[in-house]
Amino acid sequence: MAEKKLRQIAIYGKGGIGKSTTTQNTVAGLASLGKKILIIGCDPKADSTRLILHAKAQTTVMDKVRELGTVEDLELEDVMKVGYHDVKCVESGGPEPGVGCAGRGVITAINFLEEEGAYTPDLDFVFYDVLGDVVCGGFAMPIRENKAQEIYIVVSGEMMAMYAANNIAKGILKYAATGTVRLAGLICNSRNTDCESELIEALAKRLGTQMIHMIPRDNQVQRAEMRRMTVIEYSPEHKQAEEYRILAQKISDNKMFVIPTPLEMEDLEDLLMEFGIMEEEDETIVGVAETA
Repeated sequence: MAEKKLRQIAIYGKGGIGKSTTTQNTVAGLASLGKKILIIGCDPKADSTRLILHAKAQTTVMDKVRELGTVEDLELEDVMKVGYHDVKCVESGGPEPGVGCAGRGVITAINFLEEEGAYTPDLDFVFYDVLGDVVCGGFAMPIRENKAQEIYIVVSGEMMAMYAANNIAKGILKYAATGTVRLAGLICNSRNTDCESELIEALAKRLGTQMIHMIPRDNQVQRAEMRRMTVIEYSPEHKQAEEYRILAQKISDNKMFVIPTPLEMEDLEDLLMEFGIMEEEDETIVGVAETA
């Protein structure tokens, strides 16, 4: 019998794109399929596990390190909690605001979890929910040191979300040259912008990847979040819960892992203009203020 392969997935995307919500709802979908999962929150806000745990905020690795004075005295049970469908949850945390580098928390947390045996043989997936579109320092650790082999980028049809996706693809390209990290697809978290599906499909094609799924915008997500729950747990029969289950199944079945082909800025702007997201620049009005 072949040994089960642990799949390690990192979720990146522009800040505010709905990355943590998408991650937790997708994880809930995978858990409902019987998958064993560990989520590692790699954001100082420590909001990557709240819907799974029904908690305001989980005690983070860095919280406990500050309390104890050293990582050597930290125990796995101090920072690992179990939530919906036995999903294991850890938050890396970060320094106190204005002090030190938040990326160090990610490095400390992942090293600690490896040393303490958190990556158990029964796990099917480890998910890293990473701060915004930061692909440097400690926040690049999931892709820089071959922790995560699969990267999904959460994106929408908004211009800055697409810029961020392209920049993340550049980071993946850099680390793919010396490691096993690959781009696994774009997840469109819809903002109901014009031609959104077609635009993200076109961007995915240019990057050499796929739009693995488009999640429609639905207020049921916010209703569930008010109760600190995923949609899948809060209203499993709702159509939005089915969207996340479909995404979960697509990720489970995915075999398309590529080294991306990021766009040059001019090419990305041409793509945005082609779909009417960005108007062709008129140099005669650049820097000119509106007059009454």
